Formats: sequence, structure tokens, C-alpha cells
Amino acid sequence: MTNRGSAVRYARALFDVAKEEADTRQVGREIAAFAKLVADHEMLARTLGNPAIPAPRKRAVVEQLIARAGTVSPVVSKLLLLLAERDKLTLLPELVSAYEARLMDDAKVVRAQVTTAVELPADRIAKLQEGLARATGRQVQLETRVDPAIIGGAVARIGSTVYDGSVTTQLEKVKERLAAAAE
Repeated sequence: MTNRGSAVRYARALFDVAKEEADTRQVGREIAAFAKLVADHEMLARTLGNPAIPAPRKRAVVEQLIARAGTVSPVVSKLLLLLAERDKLTLLPELVSAYEARLMDDAKVVRAQVTTAVELPADRIAKLQEGLARATGRQVQLETRVDPAIIGGAVARIGSTVYDGSVTTQLEKVKERLAAAAE
């Protein structure tokens, strides 16, 4: 199984247990904070990611970090110790990402990106957000980008689905139709 697949599996299990025994959002903050701690300290990240260092030593390091942190929920502690025992701490960044996606899915929230040729005023962004919410049946967290190369219109991306209403794409389609008609 790939690292991403393993991380998703661990995140799903963590979420399911957290839903039964803890505050799912707090668990997400704790696991993200631990991952950030590891990422922010190069020597720690190299130590925990080094396959030459035995898993029991990594577990001991994780135990010390948990003890120093003070307020880490039992659910997160168990997961971190399990990852250390299995020498899977390198999964942390992907696990955090997968857990956040699981939280959003549970809350019926979806992330969307909208790219336009010019910056949109706040009222237009709100209308776009409302339209995307109606289309998806979920609350939408909207990120806007500006790319003058699309000339006009907008390109909306929700997950792997792309709604391309850009002038550039429309011009490409006209060009293809004209080329096909000329043959």
C-alpha cells in the first residue's frame, strides 16, 4: 500500500475512534501540532524518519515529546505511539491532511478554488460561493485566485471536478470547431 493509502487508513481509524471517545476537532489540532513540531525541527524529523534508528528508540522519543506536551488526548497519544512502534511516523503530514479532509467531509464542507482574470469584489465572491454550495449541496470554503491568462470568465475547481467557463477555453473550442470545419 502506498504512503498516501496508509495515511488515509490511519486517519479514518483515528477519526472513527475520536468520534466515539473525544472531540474530533481537538484531535485534529493535536495531531497537526505534533506533525508541525516534527517538521519544524530538522534533526527530530531526520531522527524519526531514519530507518536505521530502531522503532523502540523512536517510541521513546515520542513518549518524551508527549510527556512534555502535557495535554495530549489519549487517542492521539495511542496513535503516535503506534506509528512509532510500526516505524510509520513519516506518514504524519499525509495523515494530517487526510484527517482534515475527513473532518470536512463529516461537517459537509468542501473546498473550492475559483480562478478569474481580475480580482472579484466581495459580493461577487459571496454569490459564487452560494452557487457552488447549491451545486454541491455542501458548505463551500472558497479560495480565489487571479490569472490574467484566462482573459475572462472563471474556472472553478471542486475536488477533482473542474468547471471551466474561461474565455481562453471558449476560444480554444471555437478554434477546434473552425479547424474541423475547414477539413
